[in-house]
Amino acid sequence: MVNTQSDDFARASTAQPAMKAKYFRVLNRTRGTILAEHAQLAGTSSERIRGLLDRESLSQGEGLWIVPCESVHTFGMRFAIDLVYLDRKSRIRKIRHGVKPWRISACLIAHSILELPAGAVTKSDSCVGDQLELSQLADARL
Repeated sequence: MVNTQSDDFARASTAQPAMKAKYFRVLNRTRGTILAEHAQLAGTSSERIRGLLDRESLSQGEGLWIVPCESVHTFGMRFAIDLVYLDRKSRIRKIRHGVKPWRISACLIAHSILELPAGAVTKSDSCVGDQLELSQLADARL
């Protein structure tokens, strides 16, 4: 995935959870549902550029949280994903379901993007305007 914002911007942002952890549990507080049990943080330039490109699939419960980010592409990917665009307060600003390989998607008011397995957003009943909570995890699964 390609990010259009700088690393300096990522380091300056303090509105979302502290970026010491690399893995997060993503809860939709509005709906009381889970979007991801283990979402990996992509916070460096190289992590954001690589994104999910080296993966064969994304299992249910997994995700990738790209910070900062307002647009992604799926060029070279091998599977479809759901995209959840978040503002600085972790509110959902835009959702794209089942984005297939070789596509581009953007939301210029987003601060970060959560990439999930196709169908995860529908399964969680998440909608634009919902408030998410990202809780740090100590273990790694991705």
